[in-house]
Amino acid sequence: MAEPKKANYLTGAAILAGTVALTKVIGFIYKIPLFNILGDAGAGHFNVMYYIYNLLLTVSTAGVPVALSRLISAARASSRPLQAKRYYTVGLIAFGVIGLIGSAVMFVFAPQFADFMEDSQVVLGVRLLSPAVFFACIVSVLRGYAQGHNDMRPTAVSQIMEVLCKLIFGLAIAWYLKAMGYPVNIIAAGAIVGVTIGLGLAVPTLSVMCRRIAASSPATLNLDQPMSRGDTFKQILKVSIPITLSSSVLNIINLVDTSLVRGRLASGAGFSPDQVDILYGVYSKGMTLFNLPSSFITPIAVSVVPIIAAAVATHSHAEAKVTMESSMKLTNLLAMPAAVGLAVLARPIFNVLFPGSNENGPMLLSMLGIASYFVCTYLITNGILQSTGHEKLALLSFPIGGAVKIGVNYILVGTPSVNIAGAPIGTVCCYTVITVLNILFMTAKLRERPNYLKITLRPLLCALLMGAAAWAVEGLGERFLLPVVGGRLGGILCLGLAIGVAVILYAVLILALRAVTKEDILLLPKGAKLAKLLKLS
Repeated sequence: MAEPKKANYLTGAAILAGTVALTKVIGFIYKIPLFNILGDAGAGHFNVMYYIYNLLLTVSTAGVPVALSRLISAARASSRPLQAKRYYTVGLIAFGVIGLIGSAVMFVFAPQFADFMEDSQVVLGVRLLSPAVFFACIVSVLRGYAQGHNDMRPTAVSQIMEVLCKLIFGLAIAWYLKAMGYPVNIIAAGAIVGVTIGLGLAVPTLSVMCRRIAASSPATLNLDQPMSRGDTFKQILKVSIPITLSSSVLNIINLVDTSLVRGRLASGAGFSPDQVDILYGVYSKGMTLFNLPSSFITPIAVSVVPIIAAAVATHSHAEAKVTMESSMKLTNLLAMPAAVGLAVLARPIFNVLFPGSNENGPMLLSMLGIASYFVCTYLITNGILQSTGHEKLALLSFPIGGAVKIGVNYILVGTPSVNIAGAPIGTVCCYTVITVLNILFMTAKLRERPNYLKITLRPLLCALLMGAAAWAVEGLGERFLLPVVGGRLGGILCLGLAIGVAVILYAVLILALRAVTKEDILLLPKGAKLAKLLKLS
C-alpha cells in the first residue's frame, strides 16, 4: 500500500505545483495589458490594494487548507469518518464567521489601511475587495476537505478559475472604465473586482465538487464517536495557527515595506504625491516580471519535499543528498538564465511590455532580475530545510531578511539621489540574506550536504555566456534591424531574436558542458520521457 499512496501523494503535489506555476503565468499575462491601461500611478494603486487584501487573506486562511487536509486525512486513515465530517462542518462554520469579520474589518477600516499605506486613493478598491476575504475563507475549507480526500483537482480548478476571472472580468472592467474617462484609482479599483468575482464563483463550483467527493466515498459501518465541536475547532486552530504565522511574515514585510517606500519617497526624497504614485507604480511593474521566474521553481520545491523526507526517514542520507543537489542544480539551471536575461535585457523588455513608462523602469527591472535568482534559491533551500525537519530554522531567516530590507529601504529610498532605486536594492539584500542563512543552516544541520560549487559553477558559466550573447544580438538588432522596421514592432523583433538565440545557445551549452544529468531531469514532470528525449544516461 505504501507505493500507491506515495504515488498518489506525488501526483497530487505535481498537480498543485503545476497549477501554481500556471496561475502565475496567467497572472503575469493579465498584468501586462492591465498595467498598460492603468499607467505607472494606477499600477501602484493596484498593488497597494492587493497587498492590503493579501495580508488579511493570509491571516484568515493561510493554514486552513493544510490543517483540514491533514486532520481529515488522518481521521479517514483511522476509520473515523464522523470525525472527518465534523472537521469539515466545524471548519466551514467557524471560518465562515472569521471571513465575515475579516471582510467587515477590511470594509470599515479601509481609510485607515489606506493611510497606513500612504495612498489615500485606494479606499474604494479595498472596499470592493472586502467580500473576497469571506469567499476565500469558505474556499479554503472546501479545498482542505478535498485535499483531505487526496483529491487535488478541486483546488486546481478553483485556482485556475480565480485567475481567469481576474483576467477576463478585471481587464473588461478596466477597459470600460478607461473608455468612460474615469481616473486611474477608480480604474484600478474596478480591475481588482475580478478577484472578488473569481472567488465568489469558486464557492459554488467547489461545493459541487466536494459533494461528489462525499458521495463517492466508500460507506462504512464504523460509527466512531467524534470530538466535541469546541475540541474539534481547537484542534483545527492548533494545526493551522503555526502555518498561518509562518505564511504571514512575508506578507507583513511586504505591507510594511510598501508603506515605507511610499513614505520615504515623500518625506525623505521630497517627491510630490503624484511623483510618488508614478515612481512606486513603475516599481510595481518591475515586480510583476520579478515574480515570474519563481513560478517555475515552485513545482520543484513542492515535488522534492516528500522525496527528501522519505529518504531522511529511512536514513538514506546519500540518496537525500543526491536529490538535494539535483533540485538545487535544476533551480540554478532555470533561475540563473532568467535572472541574467532580465538583467541584461531589462531596457528592451520594459520598453516592449510597458511602453511610455517612467524612465526608471529598465534600471529597476535590471536589479530585480538579479534579486529573482535569490528568490528562487530561497524557495528550494526552504523546501530542503522543511523536508529534513528544520522548518523552524527556515522561519528564522524570514524576519532577518525582512529587517534588512526595511533598513536598506529606509536609508536608500529616503536619499534623494537614490530614491526609488533603493527599493530593488533592498529586495536584493533581503533575499540574498535569506538564501545565505538557509545555506548556512543546511551546512550546519544536514548530515549529507550538497556540493555547492558543483551545482553552481557550470550553470553560472552557461548563463553568463548566454547573457553576453543575448546582449550582443539585441544590440546588433537595434543597430541594423530597428532602423528598417521601426517602432514597437521593431523592438519586439529585436527582443525576440535575442531571446531566441539565447535559448538555443543555453540549451547547447548545458548539454555540451554536461551541466544537467538524468537525475536532475527526473525531478521534472514527465522527467523520464524528457531524459530519454535528450538521451541522458
